[in-house]
Amino acid sequence: MTEQQQRGTDTQANSTRKWLILANVSVGTFMSTLDGSIANVGLPTISDTLHVPLHIVQWVVSAYLLTICAMLPLVGNLADRMGRGRLYNIGFLVFALGSALCGLSGSIDILISSRILQAIGASLLMANSQALVVMTFPKHQRGRAFGITGTMVSLGSLTGPAVGGLLIGYFGWSAIFWVNVPIGLIGFVLGLFLLPKARPDSSDLSTFDYLGSILFVAGIVLLLYTVSNGDVWGWLATRSWLGLTVAILLLIAFGLREHLAVNPIIDFGLYKNRLFAAGSFAAMLSFVSLFCTNTMIPFYLEDVLHASPQLTGTAMMANPVAMAVIAPLSGWLSDKIGPYLLTTTGLALNGLGFILLTLLSGHAPVWLVALHLAIFGVGQGMFQSPNNSSLMSTAPRDKVGLVGGLNALVRNIGMVFGIALSVSLLSNRLHAATGAAVQGSLANVSANLLVPALHTVFWTAAGVCVAGALISSMRRTSKTLRAITH
Repeated sequence: MTEQQQRGTDTQANSTRKWLILANVSVGTFMSTLDGSIANVGLPTISDTLHVPLHIVQWVVSAYLLTICAMLPLVGNLADRMGRGRLYNIGFLVFALGSALCGLSGSIDILISSRILQAIGASLLMANSQALVVMTFPKHQRGRAFGITGTMVSLGSLTGPAVGGLLIGYFGWSAIFWVNVPIGLIGFVLGLFLLPKARPDSSDLSTFDYLGSILFVAGIVLLLYTVSNGDVWGWLATRSWLGLTVAILLLIAFGLREHLAVNPIIDFGLYKNRLFAAGSFAAMLSFVSLFCTNTMIPFYLEDVLHASPQLTGTAMMANPVAMAVIAPLSGWLSDKIGPYLLTTTGLALNGLGFILLTLLSGHAPVWLVALHLAIFGVGQGMFQSPNNSSLMSTAPRDKVGLVGGLNALVRNIGMVFGIALSVSLLSNRLHAATGAAVQGSLANVSANLLVPALHTVFWTAAGVCVAGALISSMRRTSKTLRAITH
């Protein structure tokens, strides 16, 4: 074999390895985001089976997301020091173990505790996936690569209720957790051969900001925990305003600490970049609105339209199917025209989708609900891939793990706030209509009361989408963005 032929063979092998790494990263990304939403469609079944009300059963989802929010900046920072491939692969094992324990859970307390362990594994996957893409792909291919991983993020978030409905209908609610175990083990084995194992040069842990990490975890957990329980406690109750006050003080102390730290956990200087700041806040609002849908639609389909879990899952497949078609195309297109037009239009389209949801009655056909959900799939597909590529293009190479972690962090904070917002609005409207707090499952609530309460949630989510579109429109021009990303 000639030297030229050898170089050609090596180039082909490297190209193949590059796409195999992306496939492995895509599996981990899909699995970790899937479990942020797969339990949503199971909440009515779990609520009925375990006899727990909505404000408690929501913690099957909220505890998972809250733990990820607390872990992501720490994991992203450690990955830049210890090696992204190593921590990513460990995440597969921890996630698989947590999933198995969830499947074995016999009570709501054990289930929520197991979800916390599962979330620790998910944070190892989420914080490192985008950084591995940046390490593996040249700039001119990252848009397409992020289009694929963006598809996995949205598919995971949006397919969760659909897949969950089918699994619950045929195998029971524990199946939504058992399905992760073989996938996690396969991902771990493949990762041993594919993922980079080298440690970065800056692997000294002695300069890790331990005080900052404590302040951040305490502040963000207390904030999100208080927000998630505010409706149950009462927003004017002592523990509500005291929890919010202490959380804000802890986060302020964290911010001050980060300005003094040698190696801060979160580099607030990143937010001076207009592209990064606009993309981050728009992404958070996108997922706030998305989880208003993911949390409420299963209750609408099952408790108002009396659809089975299987039919609910099938209807909700319209969202990820539409998104799967659009996201790769928008990722490719963002390499050509920049993210500005795609991201702003996508969020505006989602706002229109929520307005259309307010037109649905208590007797709407399931296929019409699926058609409405497909609109969200198109909007999310237009937004996610270009936005992820835009965000990661702002990252210095030695901070790609940190930026990837922050991107996943704002996504999960949005999910937690989306759940808390939708549950709080729904509960308040039902309380105002009935004069008493709703006890037990929503299956006992009249559709004449439940539908107007759901419409309130959808109108609010539409407003959130409009705000996100306005923030996204603050980015620079497409021409400038193409110069930055290329």
